[in-house]
Amino acid sequence: MKIANSVVFVTGANRGLGRELVHELLQRDASRVYAAARDTSSLKGVDSRVIPVTLDLTNHDQIIKAAQLAVGTTLLINNASAAIFADAFSADRSKVKLEMDTNYLGLFDMINAFTPIIEKSGGGAIVNILSLLALSSTPPMTGYSASKAAAHSLTQAIRPGLAKRGIVVQGVYPGGIDTDMLSGFDIPKTAPSEVAKGILNGVAAGLEDIYPDPTSEQMSGMWAHDPKAFELAFRGE
Repeated sequence: MKIANSVVFVTGANRGLGRELVHELLQRDASRVYAAARDTSSLKGVDSRVIPVTLDLTNHDQIIKAAQLAVGTTLLINNASAAIFADAFSADRSKVKLEMDTNYLGLFDMINAFTPIIEKSGGGAIVNILSLLALSSTPPMTGYSASKAAAHSLTQAIRPGLAKRGIVVQGVYPGGIDTDMLSGFDIPKTAPSEVAKGILNGVAAGLEDIYPDPTSEQMSGMWAHDPKAFELAFRGE
């Protein structure tokens, strides 16, 4: 996927990794970036190529309107997500539902809304920002892990059909990122700017599975060769 001169739509673009993705896309000469978030106040006036879009992934009507606005999109980056820190026995059901509605159903709706747009634009790529937790759960983030696992499954399921329509589907599996979400957690974390660069390097290379940081690169080898050891690592054993 050629990023220069591409038209990109990024969800969760106002903070953390999403903000760095927008910055890096501009550095790589994207011609237009639709930057979507529930609160777009910080996105106004960033760059003449950036178009703020108000978007809540749990609002299907907003997703449809966003797709109608973003004519010409060739690269969709599904970055936005919700994360609640709770185990399976203490998690509030409504919050787990929010994680699933955002991280899986919101992703599902975005893909369905934007696929005709990308196809009409001559093809391109859909990039789903997942997590190493899509491959194995961790007890303190039960709902998040399950929602990302569902999104991982969806990513695999749509590849053959979208390949026939000229659209590459790429899954991204980062480790810990040094953003507000993991503030206070004593785990290895990579700066979001570095993760953004790793993601776009993988997009440009056409990789189906992208491990954009040192932790994810290391853990991907364990997952490939010893899935049980990978599971135990996230269980804290």
